[in-house]
Amino acid sequence: MRVVRALGLLCAAALLASCAPPQSTNSPSGADETTGTLRVWLFTEVNQEAKETVVEQAVAEFEAAHEGVTVDVQYIPVESRAERFQAAFNDPASAPDVAEFGNTDLAGYVEAGGLADIRADLEAWDEYADMDPGLAVSTVVEGGNYALPWYVGVRALYYRTDVFDELGLEPPATLDELAGTAEEIRAERPELLGISTGGAYTYAFLPFLWAHGGELAEAQGTHFASAIDSAASVEGITAYTDLLTEEICPPQTCAEMTGNDSVQQFIAGDAAMTIGGDFNRLAVDESEVAGDYAVVPLPGTEAGSTAPAFAGGNNLGVLAGTERRTLAVEFLRLLGGKEYQRRMFDAMGNLPTFTDVQAEAAEAEPAIEPFVATLEAGTRFVPATGAWTAIDAQAVLPSMLQRVAGGQATVDEAAAEAAGRMDDAFDGR
Repeated sequence: MRVVRALGLLCAAALLASCAPPQSTNSPSGADETTGTLRVWLFTEVNQEAKETVVEQAVAEFEAAHEGVTVDVQYIPVESRAERFQAAFNDPASAPDVAEFGNTDLAGYVEAGGLADIRADLEAWDEYADMDPGLAVSTVVEGGNYALPWYVGVRALYYRTDVFDELGLEPPATLDELAGTAEEIRAERPELLGISTGGAYTYAFLPFLWAHGGELAEAQGTHFASAIDSAASVEGITAYTDLLTEEICPPQTCAEMTGNDSVQQFIAGDAAMTIGGDFNRLAVDESEVAGDYAVVPLPGTEAGSTAPAFAGGNNLGVLAGTERRTLAVEFLRLLGGKEYQRRMFDAMGNLPTFTDVQAEAAEAEPAIEPFVATLEAGTRFVPATGAWTAIDAQAVLPSMLQRVAGGQATVDEAAAEAAGRMDDAFDGR
């Protein structure tokens, strides 16, 4: 499953020699040192050894091309990232020069003044022309571009081929068909959930919202206003919560389920379908249903369409207080560039963010083709504001879905309540 990369190797070799970024700095001291120690923060992983192997290759290549430069990579737990980054923003002397961070954290970090605007550096880089457009948008805040998308995760529809064959079913072509198919399966096989999905599974809900024309929020200049209670959004909420019923996925089981819970039901053989990510595929392949499942893009509202997926993933960025900005950008381009994205895919299965590398990966590993097709159909993202962190932490969307599923509120009532809570967060209340 090795991705063919002869051209990529040539590009990587040429990168450091011919693609040096503009000499500019956000450092308070105005420094842009070209020697010394370049500090890098990356996240720890379950598959840590594979990640470290690839990163060490990039470090060796970079140090060989930069006399007098040492790259110091520290791996930090994802769970402690908020405290570590806040401390780094408050004390630039202790901060890294380059860091990995989740794409939903970006807007908050920008508002905190912690990240450098690298828009000019990316636009001057030939490889960036092949960046997935949906992902490129996700790193832009108020006209500045603050990160390079390093890898992406999207979700698609997993289904049990043995169950579908037994009942003479085809994969659903629309979201309406998805609900009907799930109901039919549970009627014929009541020991199975028609589809395992949860009231606390935000990233399964969002494609239903967007496919029906709904939005989380609308930008009003530099401000956001909730749109979760619009007519189109209510249609999407209704379509999703209609799955959380006795006939498909009973509320007493499903209302509290998260994404991990939902996928685990499928892995355990207790569900005929689920909405899972490319990052879940290896776990499914080692489960009870290995060999008896397939994956297709989650359909939209019309046959032949794909519901827009949330584009999750991690970015690489340059810290605003770096005193080695040029080196930081060069290392970001190397580790986050096409060649090392190929190597990360080979080592860890991380979906690349460059469209041509995505196509190569899908050809080399057909199992990821549905996820690449989902990316090609177009992805969406949450509002680019630090207020989203508060909305997410307060579980505004899960609370809305759970109130509907549990019968405590109608869709209109729950959506209006969620809109009010979102607007409070957007207004800083």
